[in-house]
Amino acid sequence: MTYDILIIDDQQDICKLISDVLTEEGYKTRFLTDGRRVLEAVRERVPHLIIMDIWLNDSRFDGIELLDILKQDYPLLPIVMISGHGTIETAVNALKKGAYDFIEKPFKTDRLLSIVARGLEMSNLQKQLTALQEERPPLSIQGNSAVISTIRQTIDRVAKTNSRIMIEGPSGSGKELVARLIHQRSHRAHHPFVIFNCAALDPEKLAEELFGVELNPGTSDMSIKLGVLEKADQGTLLLDCISDLPTSVQGKLLHILQDNRFCRVGGTRPIQVDVRIMSATLPHIHTVIQNGQFREDLYYRLNVVPIQIPPLTDHIEDIVPLAEYFLNKLVKVGEPEKNYQFTDSARMALEAYPWPGNVRQLKNMIEWILIMNPSPPGPSDLKITRDLLSPDILQAEKEALSAMTDTRFYEMPLREAREEFEKRYLSFHMRRLSGNITKTAAAVQMERTALHRKIKMLHLDEGEDA
Repeated sequence: MTYDILIIDDQQDICKLISDVLTEEGYKTRFLTDGRRVLEAVRERVPHLIIMDIWLNDSRFDGIELLDILKQDYPLLPIVMISGHGTIETAVNALKKGAYDFIEKPFKTDRLLSIVARGLEMSNLQKQLTALQEERPPLSIQGNSAVISTIRQTIDRVAKTNSRIMIEGPSGSGKELVARLIHQRSHRAHHPFVIFNCAALDPEKLAEELFGVELNPGTSDMSIKLGVLEKADQGTLLLDCISDLPTSVQGKLLHILQDNRFCRVGGTRPIQVDVRIMSATLPHIHTVIQNGQFREDLYYRLNVVPIQIPPLTDHIEDIVPLAEYFLNKLVKVGEPEKNYQFTDSARMALEAYPWPGNVRQLKNMIEWILIMNPSPPGPSDLKITRDLLSPDILQAEKEALSAMTDTRFYEMPLREAREEFEKRYLSFHMRRLSGNITKTAAAVQMERTALHRKIKMLHLDEGEDA
């Protein structure tokens, strides 16, 4: 990562000298000799560190006053003060005001480089500490199905890159979790992770929130409101519900993806940011493109690496492990560590439910169980029984099973009724176990070869061996 350092001194030769020293060390520098432009320059692009002279000619403020203002707006920004005729009292005053350090002119190159390096390191540590204080516990994606394993492998591969990623999946399937995992495992992990909902605002307000606003540009009264692109600088921006992005904003976003530069609403000066952009969408985005409501060229710019998350019912074998993961994670808050599990009848009910809200609904159901049953099982009883499940799940199971015992069976000859029952019975178990023959054979207590013969005889779709 290249650090951006702003040098402020009314003597151009001093600025040039400091700039040359830092540039040789790999830093990116810019300098100002006009103190009146300091606040404007910082607001346009916040540097990683500032080196500023205490005495600035032709300025509304001297260096100490500017230090005061900057530390109020940017408390984590390290500012090194320099002066050719400073006193101990001046240095102490600068440090009290929040300056990182003070250097007297003429200064030694080694001391300057040492202070800059330590100032940047201190700033990074402060940002990491802030991020850790706000950070949730380490994230992970749960499940042992083939599709979840593939998603997990994709996350590992793309996390260390800067490639743009589009995460596609139904509501509640875990799109935000996948994005957070990628950010958490990237080199941007200690920088912001910002989520922006593209469907939450009207087009004009959305553009202001995305790009920021600039009032009275180029004047001493300039006022700036940062947009999420600048707030996510050095980090990751997740554009949620990207298919709902208004067409009036899509062209501007496409331009940003080409050169990472944009202008705030009301401004004319290009702003450059270093942001990794990820997007999330429901599967209907392809219909939105066909209807001309989403630019196809923008779609391909965003969809460099696609990650598709299926609905929960497409990987039924993960339902119970996910439920037990949420159960143990939530119940262990303030409790001794235990290993709660669902009984066989409860597992069957969970697997028979269609889960329209996907993983989010599953987690909500676990919270419901804990709320409605505030006293969890004791140390000797770690089983969650079927009767503890929510009524909608039990009703869905009842409806699924009723199809196997409707009155038509009593109107059939015994042989036909038995054959119809076996077909429905095996179809039910094969569906809840994702067609896995080995697991189905174990669930219905049949030999696997016998199950194969029965499936063929009943003309059922063959599942898969394991």
